Amino acid sequence: MTSSDWPAPAKLNLFLHVVGRRSDGYHLLQTVFQFLDHGDRLDFSPTTDGRVTLEPALPGVREADNLVLRAARRLQAVTGTGLGAHIRLHKRLPMGGGLGGGSSDAATTLVALNRLWSLGLPPVELERLGLELGADVPVFVRGLASWAEGVGERLTPVELPEPWYVVLAPACHVDTGAVFADPELTRDSKPLKISDFLSGRGGNDCEAVVARRYPAVAAALDWLRRHGDGRMTGTGACVFAPCGDEAAARALLAAAPLPGFAARGCNRSPLLARLAEEDRDA
Repeated sequence: MTSSDWPAPAKLNLFLHVVGRRSDGYHLLQTVFQFLDHGDRLDFSPTTDGRVTLEPALPGVREADNLVLRAARRLQAVTGTGLGAHIRLHKRLPMGGGLGGGSSDAATTLVALNRLWSLGLPPVELERLGLELGADVPVFVRGLASWAEGVGERLTPVELPEPWYVVLAPACHVDTGAVFADPELTRDSKPLKISDFLSGRGGNDCEAVVARRYPAVAAALDWLRRHGDGRMTGTGACVFAPCGDEAAARALLAAAPLPGFAARGCNRSPLLARLAEEDRDA
């Protein structure tokens, strides 16, 4: 039986500072993650043959690199389950947009199949598996707006305002690796405290590099800042601005010169609500 419409929500980085670099080359970050009530959706049809399949294929992504398939197969390997699944991905989030779509898809796959395969792994174990797939996966598994440090895996839940946002999607795919390798990237921002961020401090250290390398992102930021507090999420390409209410967000979106969406910020991921529904129906 198919279990349909599992949410894989977008995230925003409300700020992003690069505060150092580890000996293995990974950058040390400080950021705040907040979810949106908008994202991809996944359907899961458990099978008994052990095969994991996904449709449709993502353009330009090899099967070996697809985070949904990697998540499902890693869960199989760790638990030894003989079950499989056919997965259908309804992709709404732009790839290379800084909204965490691939990481969110992987996290939803871990959470949903852990439930549908009756594996019973605790959330902390799913977060550990998620970190093997990518630095942003654990926060999507946990599902709480968080202050994050390290490579993004050291998470402290935070309570934030939940405004409506406008998110604009320039027509480009940002190469995250190239951004972090750029010699002009700031890598020594002074670490902030959570109280500093809550009082209004913090920017995005990647923004200047991305704006220089991708003129479409620079143009989107320039337009958005003429109408509000425009910022870039992650390494882009998407940019966003908080709005006073839903009507203001939708009006700004209607006036925007490029595509995007309006969505409400969420301190609890829609994935947690779906998981609670499954538990109530069990």
